[in-house]
Amino acid sequence: MGKHFGNIGRYSNIITYSLSPFEQKAFAGYFRNGAPNLWRRFRAKVFIVTPPFILAYLVYSWGNKENKRLNRKQPGQFDNE
Repeated sequence: MGKHFGNIGRYSNIITYSLSPFEQKAFAGYFRNGAPNLWRRFRAKVFIVTPPFILAYLVYSWGNKENKRLNRKQPGQFDNE
């Protein structure tokens, strides 16, 4: 009845290794390697990523204030109507 799923193709000179998900440790080395590495990467990139976000926020807030100021009615503009 043909080949089973997973044995359909034939590879030559290719060796594959796999580990069952049930045999893996989900948080192996997280506290020893993961958290310090996260902190190191954060410190390395914070001064590269943060200034554009701050600049974008300042431009956005200035634009909103300027839009409200320009669209506001002038106090004496409609007195004669």
